Amino acid sequence: MPGIALRYTHHQQLRSIVTSLALALSQSLALAAGDAAYPSRPVRFLVPAPPGGTVDMTARLLGPRFTEQMGKPFVVDNRGGAGGVIAAEMIAAAKPDGHTISMVYTSYTTNAAMRTQSSYSPVTDNTAITQVSWSPLVLAAHNGLPVKTLPELIQLAKSKTILYGSAGNGSGGHMSGALFTIMAGISATHVPYKGAALATSEVLSGQVAFQFAGPITVLSLGRANKLKLLAVTSLKRASHLPEIPTVDESGVTGFEVINWFGIVAPPLTPKFITHRLHREAQTALARTEVRTRLINEAAEITASTPAEFQIFLKQDLQKWARIVQLTGIRAE
Repeated sequence: MPGIALRYTHHQQLRSIVTSLALALSQSLALAAGDAAYPSRPVRFLVPAPPGGTVDMTARLLGPRFTEQMGKPFVVDNRGGAGGVIAAEMIAAAKPDGHTISMVYTSYTTNAAMRTQSSYSPVTDNTAITQVSWSPLVLAAHNGLPVKTLPELIQLAKSKTILYGSAGNGSGGHMSGALFTIMAGISATHVPYKGAALATSEVLSGQVAFQFAGPITVLSLGRANKLKLLAVTSLKRASHLPEIPTVDESGVTGFEVINWFGIVAPPLTPKFITHRLHREAQTALARTEVRTRLINEAAEITASTPAEFQIFLKQDLQKWARIVQLTGIRAE
């Protein structure tokens, strides 16, 4: 009888293995079928900012590659204003069929951290696809300011209150400026604009003294001697901007902020769509012309997995929540 029992157990194990393999095969076939059918129409590619800034450029760099690779148009839809909240609410409420996706960037977590009752969660109101890249912010000052270095700007701000601009309340530039004023011990008043490009135009005209902005927004202006690029916000000098010192080495010890960019889909988006979008994003980010453009703009390419990006979003929200406690700034 023991032999019969052993044979019976062996047959059970075989049936279990065969059943598992069959289930895995059927799931793979279903994913393949869904993958082949997606996308079935043009994809709306939300951008939580007006044209002209870093997040817009990144979307317009990737959109045509997605269109070419996936056979359907990826149409950029700029939804600026409110520091990115409008687009965040739209992606949270969109149908999870992969035909609406969104760029997200630093303000996606900073805005949520600033609001006691945020209208969206960067952790639960999306399906993470990938973190595309990150870069330091650049402290860009009006060309007419009587300063040449960051320590000189700090001394100027200690003698009188100056203005700084940003892409909007809750943007990375706003939070960087708030943290900078506290850590540098200066008085500077925040002026929010509807997008980084508008803030930059006000720095150019001298309406505000400086801003923290993405390299794409201000780098060419600095190289043309139209803005003074005084510092970068990473702890180490940016590999492609070695001539610009860090805020940390300029006397504000421990100061560090990075500007990041990623792609999300609506909550509950099926895995076959998530996997397809991630795979196509990796392909696009590996293309020479895409890498060259991003690297030339001082970006570090990430191309993380959906799981890695989801963890990053949670950790970034926690980091900014601590900074909000330190600075006391709120969106309301």
